[in-house]
Amino acid sequence: MSRIRAAYYDPDGARYGIPTYWWKGAPPGYATLRQLRAAGLRPGGQPIAAQVLWRGVGGTRSAYLYRVDLAAPKRTATPAQLRAIRAALTARRTCRICGVVRPYYIPRSLGECLDCASPMEVAA
Repeated sequence: MSRIRAAYYDPDGARYGIPTYWWKGAPPGYATLRQLRAAGLRPGGQPIAAQVLWRGVGGTRSAYLYRVDLAAPKRTATPAQLRAIRAALTARRTCRICGVVRPYYIPRSLGECLDCASPMEVAA
């Protein structure tokens, strides 16, 4: 085990307060939030079980780990929620001036589509 890895190895949590492992050194049964999401899971209110520390840009970086056996399945959006999201995204693409639904989001700084905005406002 190299000195860098040994500096971040604290499986009983005596030095860092929670069990700590080096990059790619966590035992099976732990996962980060991204890994849980990829597996269709969420932490489900459980506390942080461990952490991974490594040297990175700007100093020591960390990633928190959760127990996979305590994770809950991800919740899915209801049809009403999906309709509301779709309507909100369509409203962001609809020009207030001409009423045309554009293939891009209307810039909030202009408040109108690029065709309705004068060339002087777009350049500014």
